[in-house]
Amino acid sequence: MQFSTKFFACVCLAAWVVGQQAAAQNSPASASKPQAPLPASDAQTRITIEVTGGEKGIPVENASVYVKFIEEHAIKKDKKLEMNVKTSRDGIAHVPNAPMGRILVQVVAEGWKTYGRWLDLTDPKQTIKVHLERPPKWY
Repeated sequence: MQFSTKFFACVCLAAWVVGQQAAAQNSPASASKPQAPLPASDAQTRITIEVTGGEKGIPVENASVYVKFIEEHAIKKDKKLEMNVKTSRDGIAHVPNAPMGRILVQVVAEGWKTYGRWLDLTDPKQTIKVHLERPPKWY
């Protein structure tokens, strides 16, 4: 019994050494090949969100823009991610590195009705236009 265990260990060690040598010989060849582009599902996007409000369509400054999305995994639990950005003086907010697919965009600004919609990202450089309305008057 002891002889077969030692023999098995030697065979495994020899197979590992041969595998390492084969990988070392193939690695320079694979390094010279150009990298394949990422699949469409893994492509990262840069979302531009333009926030305007009122009848005249004036830019809404300093509005909080929340972008929520779910990173789906095959084996482990899905991961829920959220990003928060603010609009500039021009009413524009940029969200970098958002995955393609379905996202929730919520816009909260002082003096305006809150906006929220589920959207599908199809273009890596997509622009989303959001128009806010004034809230109703309370008497």
